[in-house]
Amino acid sequence: MTSFAAAASAPASPAGSPAWLTFRDALHAEWTKLRTVPGTIWLLGGVVVATAALGAVADAATRCAAAAAACQVDPARTSLTGIYLSQAVVVILAVLTVGNEYGTGMIRLTLTAVPRRTTVLAAKAAVLTVLVLAAGTIAIAAAILAGQLILPGHGFTAAHGYPALSPADGPVLRAACGSVVYLGLIGLLSLGAAAALRDTAAATGVVLGLLFLFPIIAMVAGPDGDRHLQQIGPMTAGMAIEDTTGLRGLPIAPWAGLGVLAAWAAVSLVAGWLVLRRRDA
Repeated sequence: MTSFAAAASAPASPAGSPAWLTFRDALHAEWTKLRTVPGTIWLLGGVVVATAALGAVADAATRCAAAAAACQVDPARTSLTGIYLSQAVVVILAVLTVGNEYGTGMIRLTLTAVPRRTTVLAAKAAVLTVLVLAAGTIAIAAAILAGQLILPGHGFTAAHGYPALSPADGPVLRAACGSVVYLGLIGLLSLGAAAALRDTAAATGVVLGLLFLFPIIAMVAGPDGDRHLQQIGPMTAGMAIEDTTGLRGLPIAPWAGLGVLAAWAAVSLVAGWLVLRRRDA
């Protein structure tokens, strides 16, 4: 905040233009704002707790007493069940990154210090992404560790066709790393929506509706409609990255599904950028 205030009151340059903040200064200012808001650390902690705790509960509730073909359970996806909840926490954090400033009117000071709207949005996106990826890495590591400790006692052993759940296994590593990226993309999707709508409650509702609406509609659609909806829905397509078994039967391949979510995030950010450029605070 002090960085913005100093820039806003700085004298004009010799050419008569304001002394704009550089992108590096904007990054520092956004980092200062986010880390000094009490809710940030709690929300990031919520991402870790929700992912690990719900994943452990899912592990504890899952049993396998037969061969893998009979169980039809994906251990990695089971351990990562908590992402269904933690992504909602990421949505709230990302929306508040922009929505709080519009709610308090601080966005005027931000745009006075950094008139280049692209720089403002890029700085917010960069700081948010780093924080979400850091929290997501800890959360996913904890969830995988919980799976390693709990699942073998519930029948997920080599004798039943399930090797130990380990990041050393290629598919598990892809699911783990992809899940971290998934959370980061959810954050960017939410940030763009907040910049476009400029209202915390509206942006939160729109993003959560977008994430969960496709699975709900898919439940009442026919087999073909169900498959197509899962291929284009941001959550259903993106979460394909968690699957490590039965890949040939998936509606969309894991990396392609993450690409669909990335496209949603890109469209959202472009929409937010256009609104930020064309409308005053």
